Amino acid sequence: MRLKELLVGLEELKAKGNLDIEITGVERDSKQIKEGYIFVAIKGFTSDGHKYIENAIESGAKAIVIEEGCDLKSFKIPEDITVVMAKDTREALAIISCNFYGNPSKKFKLIGVTGTKGKTTTTFMIKEILEKSGKKVGLVGTIAVYSNGKKLKDSDRTTPESLELQQIFSKMVEDGVEVCVMEVSSQSLKLHRVAGCDFDIVLFTNFSEDHISPNEHPDMQDYYNSKLKLFEMCKTGIVNGDDLHSAKIPRLFPDSNIVTYGIDNYANLLAKDITITNSYVDFRVKITDKNERVKTCIPGRFSVYNSLAAISVAQKFGISPEIIKEALLEVRVPGRSELVDNKFEIPIMIDYAHSPESLQNILQAVKSYTRGKVINVFGCGGDRDSGKRPIMGEISGRIADYTFITSDNPRTEDPEKIVRQIEDGIKKTKGRYSVIVDRTEAIKQAIKMATKKDIIILAGKGHETYQEINGVKHPYDERIIVRDLIENMNK
Repeated sequence: MRLKELLVGLEELKAKGNLDIEITGVERDSKQIKEGYIFVAIKGFTSDGHKYIENAIESGAKAIVIEEGCDLKSFKIPEDITVVMAKDTREALAIISCNFYGNPSKKFKLIGVTGTKGKTTTTFMIKEILEKSGKKVGLVGTIAVYSNGKKLKDSDRTTPESLELQQIFSKMVEDGVEVCVMEVSSQSLKLHRVAGCDFDIVLFTNFSEDHISPNEHPDMQDYYNSKLKLFEMCKTGIVNGDDLHSAKIPRLFPDSNIVTYGIDNYANLLAKDITITNSYVDFRVKITDKNERVKTCIPGRFSVYNSLAAISVAQKFGISPEIIKEALLEVRVPGRSELVDNKFEIPIMIDYAHSPESLQNILQAVKSYTRGKVINVFGCGGDRDSGKRPIMGEISGRIADYTFITSDNPRTEDPEKIVRQIEDGIKKTKGRYSVIVDRTEAIKQAIKMATKKDIIILAGKGHETYQEINGVKHPYDERIIVRDLIENMNK
């Protein structure tokens, strides 16, 4: 593809050199450059791609994209290399990637789901409903990437970098995908990873404190504004009418077609007569023109909201109530209120809750239907917002009957320091607790403590099958950990 065709859609560019040259590939990693490629230099959080321009040229790059403000004279760029200067090279990479892969998101229906909590479960519910209706579906999200019934890969972030995302979309087009449902993180919106994507429906689940750190969002307003960018990309939206922040969206985008769902406030789709047990929720909701009883085997009030979001999408596709009900009854989401079967018949639930709001929600949910003790095993990730650690400790101390403070993904931080920060919060409560840094030992002690009437929550890791320590991801699947511990335990 000619270079000038790759640049379509980008504004205020400055160029030096021939724009009619043929480009054979796009890359942001100089190590992956091959003959005829274009190299897009990006200033990252830990590394600046502009430092590797000469390496990229040596490897065969024929064109370079640099960020506005860079001193072109400081780079040793041969005369036959075309240089393009862009206002934001992250955005440039996204648009160039869209163009190079033929704008694949225009070739299927694209549903974007954003919000602090519920993105993963909601996308899985939508996927299940659409597949039950006979559609070929793709999914991009926190757990994995799926394309027409096949898992392409496990995910290492909620929303992939723009180049990888367009490669995934291109593969979905090859696989005949008709609808793709995608989790869209605030970071991906802020860093232009989804720039150029053609969204047909966008959905906002809820909003609460999360992702406030030097490498993410400086404050809550920036976090919220980043999520709102999704509604600037699509005029058809669905929002949670019970959430204070998402309920504002129809007023913020008056020219868009936005519908609401909820439980407590007036909404276009309203759940009533809700029943919550330790193994399912069911509720009544009007689908098309008839009241239906909907049941899903993911316990908790939040499951009602996620189900309503999925039903709202299904109605946009005209899917029958029977298919919707069947899909929601059968859907299972790895690491989201996931119950682990065991010979002791102790309710052990794995959940990805890793923010104050999500931890409070899961603990309050299980507290409402558990006859015995709520035993919470959790830690906090390293190199992330440290301010939430004492808050989460206080939440667990206030709601759980017993807490085991332990390690999560310490990354490059000292796990002892992290657990002590959590402990600072729990000390403000009368909650009983132990500090056991070794996560496996903490889980073991929780199992020893529990009876059939109790419930153990293993919070924070969810679908993850690793523990990240000093840059190394060690195998760590809590399902396997629980199974092995119980296998070698007598109660």
